[in-house]
Amino acid sequence: MSSTQQFRLGLVINAFAGLGGSVALKGSDGAETAQRALALGAVPKAPQRVEHALAVIQEFAGQVHFVTGAEALGEDVLAKLGFSYEVIYTPQQTPTTAEDTRQLVKQIAAAGDIDLLLFAGGDGTARDVCAVYPEHHPVLGIPAGVKIHSGVYAISPTAAGKVVRQLIEGQLASVTQADVMDIDEDAFRQGTVRARRYGEMLVPAELRYVQAVKMGGKESDDMVLADIAADVVEAMDDDTLYIMGSGSTVAAVMDELGLANTLLGVDLVMAGELIASDVTARELEQQVTAHQGPVKMVITVIGGQGHIFGRGNQQLSPAVIRAVGKDNIQIVATKAKLQALGQRPLLVDTGEPELDAELSGLMRVTTGYHDEVFIRVESA
Repeated sequence: MSSTQQFRLGLVINAFAGLGGSVALKGSDGAETAQRALALGAVPKAPQRVEHALAVIQEFAGQVHFVTGAEALGEDVLAKLGFSYEVIYTPQQTPTTAEDTRQLVKQIAAAGDIDLLLFAGGDGTARDVCAVYPEHHPVLGIPAGVKIHSGVYAISPTAAGKVVRQLIEGQLASVTQADVMDIDEDAFRQGTVRARRYGEMLVPAELRYVQAVKMGGKESDDMVLADIAADVVEAMDDDTLYIMGSGSTVAAVMDELGLANTLLGVDLVMAGELIASDVTARELEQQVTAHQGPVKMVITVIGGQGHIFGRGNQQLSPAVIRAVGKDNIQIVATKAKLQALGQRPLLVDTGEPELDAELSGLMRVTTGYHDEVFIRVESA
């Protein structure tokens, strides 16, 4: 990560998460329960647990900027630890409610360019985040509640901080979809455990450097490329126009589709058929503009250099990239190719500094069948 580029984090603290645990209320869902717990002498623990998590990255304070809520929602902890932050939501009452959590999360999503959303709470908080935050944007929970059944939480506050540190340092971090679970607290207080799945969110997993497919102790490029291709093809929709970039990894996807491929050019695919071969930037712009449905782009990484735009695929003009949108760009590469970069970021050089800045940040890279990692993208 360059010294001039900041890592942007969203932070949401449910300050009253876990409040009912110490006074035997079996949870803290609902404003009435929180008020009752406070009346019984419970002390909020969530802010302290967030401090423990953020202490792990405090040395990177100059490289991190937070977007958060006023006072107990995040501001108080960040001010205490000396982090740079922006307050974008102020609650109207204390204790804060689930609606405050949802409103703050919505504001953070609307702010854009958030590399990772951190939230502190329990399963109820995870449900609130899951209900309103885009499912393809990464999150990580700092455990602070009574009930922690959801898979979106780190195993401890310090573990959460270590994951964030790894991302800031540019290490390869796998990502996975994790379940958001919660139990009925009223039933739980009566001795009945009634769990329910409320959805899933994208979270960083442990670092995994071992290839999913190995042969004789060494990575078999052909098999890994086949795995990547199978993953991409499985997710393709018939009404989506796919821009297939240059390079051997994308060529493997075209082979999986059974289509002719322009190794050093750009092709167009829709509904499993080749629409156009070796198209120019102008032709791409015309096709994208004329298409009535969604458009996605599949690109790969130039080995040894790390470029994803601006080297060997100038047909992917700024106009085309803007029309497709960052969230519709799928990067494919083997882990071996990414590791060969030595923790250097992927690079974008579109010719427009503003667009390069928009593309910067964490992006997912498909590295195998249902296997992805996070990697940093920066302007060249």
